[in-house]
Amino acid sequence: MYRRFTHPSALCALLLAASTPLAAQSAASRPDPPRGSVAVFDVALYTAGANVQEATDTGHAALATSVLHGKLEELLGPALADSASVATRAHAPEIRKTAGGQPCNVIVACAQAAGRDLGATWVVMAKLSKTSNLIWVLTGQLINVQTGEIVMDDTTELKGDPETMVRAGVRIFAERVARAVKEHTGAPQAERS
Repeated sequence: MYRRFTHPSALCALLLAASTPLAAQSAASRPDPPRGSVAVFDVALYTAGANVQEATDTGHAALATSVLHGKLEELLGPALADSASVATRAHAPEIRKTAGGQPCNVIVACAQAAGRDLGATWVVMAKLSKTSNLIWVLTGQLINVQTGEIVMDDTTELKGDPETMVRAGVRIFAERVARAVKEHTGAPQAERS
């Protein structure tokens, strides 16, 4: 899904709409996913295509990672696999072979293999790409570990103050991930694929 936000207020309005009591009510009525069933990778950073690369760019990826983990912890709780265990598996030599020399958090097959080793049902990957100081792109995927199906493939253009927009964009992505995971929890296997 491709969403384009040209003004910070548009993203804020969408964030507000996504967190209405009705949305919270329907999410609350769904069963909780099993403990450790969602492996979340750190947000990758790409700045090679940016018109200016700055030392502070890495801070935005760290912020995105923190917000992603924090929001999913809030929404899914014990369903999240331990982040230290995810990082350890992502760096294991036998898992890294599937990444072809790339970091595991940017290669679906590698993330899937790490998720499988962790006993997870889902893996979440995200990438923050800088175009300019005021334009960033957030991409994120939710992947079914068993089938390799990319259940969600989001791209969001973030315009404005990077810190504000990264926080808001990642929170919306995390909310969509949590809803998708809960929608698939408890469904018969045939309906999941």
